[in-house]
Amino acid sequence: MIRAETPGTERTPRVAAARKLLRRAGRDRAGRFLVEGAQAVREALAAGPVHELFVTEAAGARNPELVERARDRGVRVLAVTEKAAAALSETVTPQGLVAVCDLLDVPVATALAGAPGFVTVCAGIADPGNVGTVVRVADAAGCDAVLLAGDTVDPHNGKAVRASTGSLFHLPVARGRDAAAVVAACGAAGLTTLVADGRGEMDLHDPDTSRILAGPVAWILGNEAHGPGPEVFAAADHRVRIPIHGRAESLNLATAAAICLYATVGARAGVAPQLPPGAD
Repeated sequence: MIRAETPGTERTPRVAAARKLLRRAGRDRAGRFLVEGAQAVREALAAGPVHELFVTEAAGARNPELVERARDRGVRVLAVTEKAAAALSETVTPQGLVAVCDLLDVPVATALAGAPGFVTVCAGIADPGNVGTVVRVADAAGCDAVLLAGDTVDPHNGKAVRASTGSLFHLPVARGRDAAAVVAACGAAGLTTLVADGRGEMDLHDPDTSRILAGPVAWILGNEAHGPGPEVFAAADHRVRIPIHGRAESLNLATAAAICLYATVGARAGVAPQLPPGAD
């Protein structure tokens, strides 16, 4: 429960400072970002440093275990008014529970350390909801890391964080401004780089593609409207198309991501074990 205290308002210095984290410049300057909602806050508390937790009386009554867990971990818990919570939210219906956390991204080299076998690359994706959803799908499919290349939106954007539903805390996330260099780094780490492209030379369901997917791969997902860019196409090993059997013009990015990543999971599950020489 929230201890009796005068709730902070949108003008309270701590709330005013946290509001600056709604903008990317403020996040980059402070090295912190906002996490809203019970599920995301739960994952944040489990994953690492949470500096502050802003909570309304109603949200505290709904989630007393989260408030107590935060206090047990030494997190500063501040009671705030509903209006103050709304000032920290970008949603139509604020949840009244907002945490301040350290930024999560690591260097690309760190994310690719240790011989990863399954990586997702977002190249130039502009929609934060799509980025968050891709992180969620990558987490569900068992990826080792998600790399954000080129002009891809900040994964700490509020909409991206909400769309990831906590998955942002589950696997390494790295950002690299040079998209071609990110693709090259994947290749140097031993990954075959595959661009999801409707005009790709390889069909996702071909046996040759499945054999590639059974090995270490990095899937590259590009901008919703324009693809990942010519430099990424040039740097990647293959362009892979998802066959469309009906009259749909294309698939949306989140659907394509799920199909490609789970095709990889399926290819690996279907690989027959190799017997050592002379064992047959």
